[in-house]
Amino acid sequence: MQNYLIRNIQIVNEGSIRTADVLLANGRIERIETVIGPIRGNYTEISGEGKFLLPGCIDDQVHFREPGLTHKATIGTEAKAAVAGGVTSFMEMPNTLPNALTQELLEEKYQIAARSSLANYSFYMGTSNNNTEEVLRTNEKKKDICGVKIFMGASIGNMLVDNPNTLDRVFAESEVLIATHCEDETIIKRNRERLKESGRELVPADHPLVRDEEACYESSLYAIQIAKKYGTRLHILHISTEKELQLFTNLFPLKDKRITSEVCVHHLHFTSEDYAIWGNRIKCNPAIKAPHNKEALWKALLDDRLDIIATDHAPHTWEEKEVAYEKAYAGLPLVQHPLLLMLHYYKQGRISLERIVEKMSHAVADCFQVAERGYIREGYYADLVIVDLQHPYTVTRENLLYKCGWSPLEGFRFPATVTHTFINGRLVYGNGAWDESHWGERLRFDRP
Repeated sequence: MQNYLIRNIQIVNEGSIRTADVLLANGRIERIETVIGPIRGNYTEISGEGKFLLPGCIDDQVHFREPGLTHKATIGTEAKAAVAGGVTSFMEMPNTLPNALTQELLEEKYQIAARSSLANYSFYMGTSNNNTEEVLRTNEKKKDICGVKIFMGASIGNMLVDNPNTLDRVFAESEVLIATHCEDETIIKRNRERLKESGRELVPADHPLVRDEEACYESSLYAIQIAKKYGTRLHILHISTEKELQLFTNLFPLKDKRITSEVCVHHLHFTSEDYAIWGNRIKCNPAIKAPHNKEALWKALLDDRLDIIATDHAPHTWEEKEVAYEKAYAGLPLVQHPLLLMLHYYKQGRISLERIVEKMSHAVADCFQVAERGYIREGYYADLVIVDLQHPYTVTRENLLYKCGWSPLEGFRFPATVTHTFINGRLVYGNGAWDESHWGERLRFDRP
């Protein structure tokens, strides 16, 4: 394995920024010192002058579509896009085809990643109304699987979980983190029917009226009530409304929370006013909503009621998006640009570099108890990203790596560039060049 010595770089880590040298050897961070003197052996030296070193982002919510939906994406294509954007590890959802509702089907996804993913990986075990015994077998693998996913809102296939007995048993007996998609289907159906009574065709701007604040709040409240009943470790994904924020606390450090939450980059960036421009291209579940929700999400992110920033990367083909609203699939391709988007907001003075690293790396590692990743520490895996804050980057169709070939951020000019991405000590991406000779590794979890 090639070793690297990164010289004179500004390290953003654990709430501070300092300039130092960093030696990467045998896949790990071997030394961090103000100045590292002569060292033995072969290594490649990289100048960090004027640049910043960050721990690689860990995206806890992506949909890479394989198996069964590979016309949209594959684990290989989307992992490569993630790496180009500084995402070194991902946790992928079970609503592929077939749904990952058995331990055997889940392991098949790990096998695909082991031979095609440049990034490190983990996959959620899926839940339905009738696979409780399979779900609870995850307890035996709690050091090897990121968590159990429950769709408390409809998804692909047999994955809507609305049976109270199923929910009670899984929440009561799961020994691993439960991650939920919270939207109340009864409220959504009622909203849709009411809007259609007007006789007009629904349009993208109706999406936040169909999947409204109340649908999100009632479902999140229900999940939290069950979790509190059983003391469950619950993580609610993609919070999108101001109203839901009253359900979360910042009175405890993350390590002491039993209920945590996440916000996605598109809910921090777009509002309902953007449907007029982007239409179905920003149709996603839960919906992008009115501007006051975006402002409330930013406030809650910075005061620690929201714990993690993720993408919910969910690609669909251009043809699947450019149809009538009710036929258009919900989801946005985003995993190539979450770090750059947050660096845009850093340049605007909305968030610090230290907080970006906390919410996209440290907190994810802590929330899921990821072993030896998410920090720049001696002995940890060398999952690292170098960014140049003086070199802008514009999103174009030509530089997109998603299989779907489009992005809702096309034309956006970021004030920074990801120049290098290291995964397990290997320079996988450097100034546009790729090393695809080795694959990422399965994430492990420090759970008792």
